[in-house]
Amino acid sequence: MSAQLGEILVGRRCLAPEALERAQRLQQDGHDRLDRILTRLGLVTERALAEALADHAGLPLLQPADMPRESVLPDQLSPRFLRHHRVLPLGVAAGSLRLALADPLDPWPIQAVAFATGLAPEPMVATGGDIEAALDRLYRAEPTEAAASGGIAEADAERLADAASDAPVVRIVNALIAQAVEQRASDIHLEPTEDQLRVRVRVDGVLHEVEPPPAALRTAIVSRIKIMSKLDIAERRLAQDGRLRFAVRGKDVDFRVSTTPVIYGESVVLRILDRGSLVLEFDALGFDAEVMPEYLAVLHRPHGIMLVTGPTGSGKTTTLYTSLVALNSAERKILTVEDPIEYQLQGINQTQIKPQIGLTFGAALRSFLRQDPDIMMVGEIRDLETAQIAVQAALTGHMILSTLHTNDAASAVTRLLDMGVEPFLLTSTLNAVVGQRLVRRLCPHCRRPQRLAAEAAEALDLRRIAEACGREAVVYEAVGCAQCSGGYRGRSAILELLPMSEEIARLVLARAEARAINAAAVAAGMRSMYEDGMRKALAGVTTPDEVLRVTRDS
Repeated sequence: MSAQLGEILVGRRCLAPEALERAQRLQQDGHDRLDRILTRLGLVTERALAEALADHAGLPLLQPADMPRESVLPDQLSPRFLRHHRVLPLGVAAGSLRLALADPLDPWPIQAVAFATGLAPEPMVATGGDIEAALDRLYRAEPTEAAASGGIAEADAERLADAASDAPVVRIVNALIAQAVEQRASDIHLEPTEDQLRVRVRVDGVLHEVEPPPAALRTAIVSRIKIMSKLDIAERRLAQDGRLRFAVRGKDVDFRVSTTPVIYGESVVLRILDRGSLVLEFDALGFDAEVMPEYLAVLHRPHGIMLVTGPTGSGKTTTLYTSLVALNSAERKILTVEDPIEYQLQGINQTQIKPQIGLTFGAALRSFLRQDPDIMMVGEIRDLETAQIAVQAALTGHMILSTLHTNDAASAVTRLLDMGVEPFLLTSTLNAVVGQRLVRRLCPHCRRPQRLAAEAAEALDLRRIAEACGREAVVYEAVGCAQCSGGYRGRSAILELLPMSEEIARLVLARAEARAINAAAVAAGMRSMYEDGMRKALAGVTTPDEVLRVTRDS
């Protein structure tokens, strides 16, 4: 099987010849089967391996949802045999037995199943991880029952670590992480409930539930992730933060890990920080030909404050990183203070805040001023101290980039006033505010034009927007295909840019409400997030429903 499998993977360009030679040398040393070595080293994912085998053998490829909910023929096929050969019976129909196989090139398990059951096997292909997870769920792995108890005393940490190192737990965690990365997920959420470990992944900003692992393994799975993240597995009363690195498809992917105690155990969130998928380009983010020149003109001013605002998960940090990359040159010294540092940027000095030792945003920003920087990025302006230091730095000739959590650009101005920043200082230092949200991008392979009824187009103000941008009032709808997730693939920013004009400055000095500031900015030519989103809908980038979903409350 080894030689044939290697030829298949190299022929499909799933594996480099030199990587195959490396894995074969390990196999000759007696380490394991070739397929297991390849996936363990991250040279090939289980899904890519299964796809190659299914295509070569002309067999259907199964998904996790295709696994049975109850064991099939448990009296005729032993769990030990099924685990050893990674075989799973799926169901009996008309004298044939549907069979999931991780290795369809090995005829012996198929023959053994036929002999033991007297049924004609109907082979199909599944990933080894999906088969093992289903076997663990259906036959309840015994080694980790001790880990299922709700309370783990510190004295039990060693036993819990042993449970977390059991092969089924390791395989489940590895498969879960690899699957999420392959699906282009941004987060993995593990949430213990009364009777299971609920698992969800966020793809293009929307959470999707996946098949839960065996309930008996939920504590061991959480412990496994904590061990990988170098967290204290005995501490379950306090929230913890950590990082881990995992190889997927032969490349390292970083994860930011957060745990917090909940009623039935610990909730875990893994934020996927895939540097290879990060594109720090304004047009890829959603800045079009009208907004980008104005934004760059503000960005390249020698001093002042540029704010990016929006709720959590609206892409603010990515916009700031893209701005720093655009500003980064040998002539400029750039310092950042972040919580946390999500991506490392070459040529830029980045600092992680540590409140427990007094290294807050304000303290770091104050120390930065003694480093003679040209540009400083503050992860977030959270309090008056940080805001005042940012204002003083801008007044003394520095460029400050930062974020705020508000619904729109105009609300960022009133938020700073509410913090206690003096209006005359704000008008002197604030260059502009960008408000943004993220919408899902339509899949270009399956999107379908959709002509709205006149009433709907009028209600959405599409006719006016279409005339303004020289397009027909035709939008697109999500369909769904093999290359996307429900008709969407990736995300794009919709945004509004509010510069500090004379009229806006007059309103700020009068402490006007955000609504009045927004109305004045729109009257002066600012394109609102809603209009920017509808322009993208008319261009086929997204749908009106997506625009309404993220702007309805703003």
